[in-house]
Amino acid sequence: MNYTSKNIQYIDGIEHVRLRPSMYIGDIGIQGLHHMVYEVVDNSIDESLSGFCNKIYVTIHKDNSITILDNGRGIPVDLHKKKGISALELVMTKIGAGGKFDNNSYKVSGGLHGVGISCVNALSSNLIAKVYRNGKIYEQKYSRGIPISKINIIGKCHNKVGTKISFKADKLIFKKIKYNYSILMNRLRELSYLNKGLSIYLLDEREIDKNGNFKKKIFFSKKGIKEFLIFIEKKNDNIIYIKKKNLKLELELAMRFNSSFKEKIYSYVNNINTSQGGTHISGFKRALTKTLKKFFYKFFPLKKNKIEITGKNLREGLTAILAIRIINPQFEGQIKNKLVNNEIIGLVEKIINKHISIFFKKNIFFLKKILKKIFLSVKAQKTLKKARELINKKTSIHKFLPIKLADCSFNDPNLCEIYLVEGDSAGGTAKQGRERKFQAVLPLRGKILNVEKNIINKIFSNEEIKNIISALGVYIFFEKKKINLNIDNLRYKKIIIMTDADIDGSHISTLILTLFFKYMRILIEKGYIYIATPPLFLIKTFNKKFYAWNEKERNKILKKLKMNSLKKISVQRYKGLGEMNAEQLWETTMNPINRTLRKVTISNLKIAKNIFYMLMGNNVIPRKKFIEKNYIFANIDT
Repeated sequence: MNYTSKNIQYIDGIEHVRLRPSMYIGDIGIQGLHHMVYEVVDNSIDESLSGFCNKIYVTIHKDNSITILDNGRGIPVDLHKKKGISALELVMTKIGAGGKFDNNSYKVSGGLHGVGISCVNALSSNLIAKVYRNGKIYEQKYSRGIPISKINIIGKCHNKVGTKISFKADKLIFKKIKYNYSILMNRLRELSYLNKGLSIYLLDEREIDKNGNFKKKIFFSKKGIKEFLIFIEKKNDNIIYIKKKNLKLELELAMRFNSSFKEKIYSYVNNINTSQGGTHISGFKRALTKTLKKFFYKFFPLKKNKIEITGKNLREGLTAILAIRIINPQFEGQIKNKLVNNEIIGLVEKIINKHISIFFKKNIFFLKKILKKIFLSVKAQKTLKKARELINKKTSIHKFLPIKLADCSFNDPNLCEIYLVEGDSAGGTAKQGRERKFQAVLPLRGKILNVEKNIINKIFSNEEIKNIISALGVYIFFEKKKINLNIDNLRYKKIIIMTDADIDGSHISTLILTLFFKYMRILIEKGYIYIATPPLFLIKTFNKKFYAWNEKERNKILKKLKMNSLKKISVQRYKGLGEMNAEQLWETTMNPINRTLRKVTISNLKIAKNIFYMLMGNNVIPRKKFIEKNYIFANIDT
């Protein structure tokens, strides 16, 4: 086959964005869809950073189109001499066009390479750009990145400036076009804290409140990230706050140590959430480790206490928000979640090292309290050696299957599934009703141990937990000071948690999920964990029966039966799995054709960790607050 110039294809920027959207917005799922909004908002934020904008309005319309309006300077509409088109059209249609390359326009910017708004245009079925500038309202329309009209003057605006972008994501690109209010709300709230004095309005025209108004939120912060930290921690005491600026860097840090042992660090560069950290976080961690280590060995001399500490030890219980602003940030990938400018490490380290040293010298009592907690924690870690030895001894149990396990006859894990069933009674019914070729059943006695609250020694000595590990065929071992999981011999690739549809059943499911999340998370990440959904109601009439999974379904079935003038209708409310016979359990919950399974996934690891720790950990106060705030949403079976 000849390879000539005919085989070489050229695709311009807009075409390439549409051909490879994930290269520019991360993915074409929910993350990428919301990233479209962030890209446009980032342009408005850049105007705010430059001192020209203090209001941003974000509207979700009924058809899931989006409008973003700011009161910045407005995108220029005059002719670009080199390109022969207006500056507005250049910004909207050419990858790499924008004011972010000109340090006179934007000293710092959240956008990268100027691709943001042109990407949004390319991935929208239609987009309308309106510019309020020079006392006039300019408008230009686009479709899939291509102008479909000239710039028209459609009116006058007295004393009004700004840019208004309205767009509808292209259904040819995105899997599903439905915006999540909470996701947008959290990001806009975050931006308001990072840009104190900026008002951000979020309006959702898809929802109407009890007063007949659209759902609305206004975000505004006077104190910035210090207020952000209080929002996260729900406390305003013992906050360490640093704000410094030089020619190369503007830095703001708010942090506090709490009673937990979890480390939470939120980092931002020019308003961009760098969820994967980067060089600014490396500089922060170096400074904190260096400073606290110096003080630690002053109060707890190494020779006397024989304790070696690490940076991770020193950050236990730390919640910190670090926000920096720099010119020309360099990120990994277009989604910009990790900073890679090497020079930033030293700049951040120098500032933080100096100022937290000053803070701790002025607050010795507070410092001693932090160091005492670290000392006790490091001492406690010595017991982990015994736990390692225990786990290594217990791994011999993996060779033997639990007595309670009713295994399946197939050996291929891709075809096999196991039900982890609440109680021996329901377990017995499940064993009778299952398809023995590919379905295994392991009954669990009551509630398993809460692995978030208990020490490792106790966890891996627990009989039910040992049974689960053994039945699955996985291997737990210590390596590099942490617990790891080997799934090479995993016996089932569909692990189904089946419990009663009541409070106790939900609690048991949560306990099992906590075990998987903390010690066998890879099984969740690979999509092997499911939750069964047994019905709540059995409705009988003559020789027919119907199942309902909630009250709404039950009422719908009853209404239909009554409309057909059917009498002698009986309704049974299942209190638990034990009330179903083997046939009913099979046809509703175990038959792959009829059953409904909920796959367990992790959309945000950091949030998931916080939720498990809050709900299942030792700290009662945040759990109490969560319950008080959310109990009205619980469907409690009385």
